[in-house]
Amino acid sequence: MSEINSYMMVGERLCMDFINTVSWRESTEKRRDWFTSYSKLVDWSIHSELLTASQAQILLAEAGKNPSQAEETLKHAIELREVMYRMFKSISKKTSPNERDLASFNDYVSHFYRSLQVIQDEDQFTLKFNQPEKNLDSMLPPILQSAVDLLVLKNELERVKQCEGDPCGWLFFDTSRNKSRRWCSMADCGNRAKVRRFYQKEK
Repeated sequence: MSEINSYMMVGERLCMDFINTVSWRESTEKRRDWFTSYSKLVDWSIHSELLTASQAQILLAEAGKNPSQAEETLKHAIELREVMYRMFKSISKKTSPNERDLASFNDYVSHFYRSLQVIQDEDQFTLKFNQPEKNLDSMLPPILQSAVDLLVLKNELERVKQCEGDPCGWLFFDTSRNKSRRWCSMADCGNRAKVRRFYQKEK
């Protein structure tokens, strides 16, 4: 589990890293949300390469003019993150997501996919979210797209896992060949488990 300023990215998918913006997610004492302000959301989005520095400056300036709208955007970002967390956690446990969570997720799909357009780039066509540069939630559609892409790949969902480190709670997409990954990071939760086993053996 990383500290907030480290922005540890171990999910292997954008939506997983977005979900993992809570340190010690399943701890009542240590749990810490990275998104304590709209500027923190923007900062993480730069680190995730969702926004360029110039795009971030535009959004922060807009947020300064419309603080209540920025606060509302942050609220929606956190709500989307928590809905996706519960959905993918259920999937990692081989159970179906809650119907209300799926309905909430689909509300976001319906909202953001209205801006999805087919764009021609020279001799090829691509799907792109076409949004004004001052839209305060412009970092959210690619995250949503990442989650949708993962959900519709049925044969890949078995690779969605939750770190076995207690009380880490982070989710990740297991890219290992034999699907044997157990930890968010071997250098973090994996190492702690190794040290714990060593001391238990010594006792």
